[in-house]
Amino acid sequence: MAYSITAGGRVYQFADLRTLMAKASPRRSGDELAGIAAATMEERVAAQMALADLPLTTFLNDSLIPYEQDEVTRLIIDSHDAAAFAPISALTVGGLRDYLLGYDCDSSRLTALAPGITPEMAAAVSKIMRNQDLILVASKCSVITRFRTTIGLPGRLATRLQPNHPTDDPAGVAATVLDGLLYGNGDAVIGINPASDNISAVNRLLVMLDEVIHHYAIPTQSCVLTHVTTQIEAMRRGAPVDLVFQSIAGTEAANRGFGVTLALLAEAREAALALKRGTVGNNVMYFETGQGSALSANAHHGVDQQTCETRAYAVARHFQPLLVNTVVGFIGPEYLYDGKQIIRAGLEDHFCGKLLGLPMGCDICYTNHAEADQDDMDTLLTLLGAAGVNFIMGIPGSDDVMLNYQTTSFHDALYVRQLLGRQPAPEFAAWLAQQGIMDERSRIQVGEQLPLLFANALNRLGSPGHHGGGKAA
Repeated sequence: MAYSITAGGRVYQFADLRTLMAKASPRRSGDELAGIAAATMEERVAAQMALADLPLTTFLNDSLIPYEQDEVTRLIIDSHDAAAFAPISALTVGGLRDYLLGYDCDSSRLTALAPGITPEMAAAVSKIMRNQDLILVASKCSVITRFRTTIGLPGRLATRLQPNHPTDDPAGVAATVLDGLLYGNGDAVIGINPASDNISAVNRLLVMLDEVIHHYAIPTQSCVLTHVTTQIEAMRRGAPVDLVFQSIAGTEAANRGFGVTLALLAEAREAALALKRGTVGNNVMYFETGQGSALSANAHHGVDQQTCETRAYAVARHFQPLLVNTVVGFIGPEYLYDGKQIIRAGLEDHFCGKLLGLPMGCDICYTNHAEADQDDMDTLLTLLGAAGVNFIMGIPGSDDVMLNYQTTSFHDALYVRQLLGRQPAPEFAAWLAQQGIMDERSRIQVGEQLPLLFANALNRLGSPGHHGGGKAA
């Protein structure tokens, strides 16, 4: 179906819903690379005006990617909750924006609404919202998940402690874990991106993390972010897998490029659930996404990158994850050119994920060839903190020496917690207090004298001949 609108004395034509959505998207380099972006600001505004008048029911009758060709589309349509959609079924996209911003649209109402909103509806309304709108509505969304810690409670901000090492050296990983814990990081997950996908290397990392967590009785969960098939094999061999990780995208073709299908993800989740390793809940999945992933695989079907990203959230939602985060600036300036585009994309992704009922975090990051710097990341960090982001990353000095990109550091979490009065997850906060690391106001208490357990561990790491194997210190 074609769409048209008259604006400024000119008639603007849009061939179909896919074109209208792409033209209405805020400017970003990925859509320009794909040749689907608005040619002028005037065309973009005209598309946004036309999109605002579109009934929400349009998205239930006009699929951007045909139902017969794409299992993500089938998942979206087949799992749509008509009863949850009923309160907004008569609204337009613009009407949905007004509804979401209204005083009466509170956390409980947003939670009930989430199963009735499709990714395309969420993406569409985000395209006509200002940054402040995205922040305000997201701040009203409450999405709480549990494994060994409770993530997403009001007034809380969790972190993923990311102890990556370019050679997967256990001593290097252990030193980074120790450093992060002393900054109050790690309540979302201690998650390693391994340098190798080798099953034996992955198993060694899983065992080491499990020993550390149990030796120090740390209320958190671990994850080694290797391919899901490697994790399934590790579980088959008896490895101590807490969370199952996988990168996902918003089209079947892009996910096949990652080597995954919905059936494979279901198999992995069932295997993890069978281990029964959670203590306060059983959300066992961890997903990462990022705008541009479908386009980079030439699997976007002409759909704009932000809508493709939001479709990935339908995949995540289906598997009830503990954690989901957009790796917002990681793919590079070909998709998000500068700090402004990265900031906008991070706010969009967080808003759309929360609106769909996902426990959204964000890897607030950029690559060194992007037109961005750490000040841009500070801005996005602060805005996402105000928006109620569930978790962020924690990496030594903001510099990931294995993946070669810039993200948030251990002390960045301290900044946001202090600025906005946030605390770690409750189970983790109690452990930090018990260890003498952090007080009830999330202030670091460690001075020149380390807690005894950690002083012993540091001494062992620094001892001659220590190469990081074997049991936890």
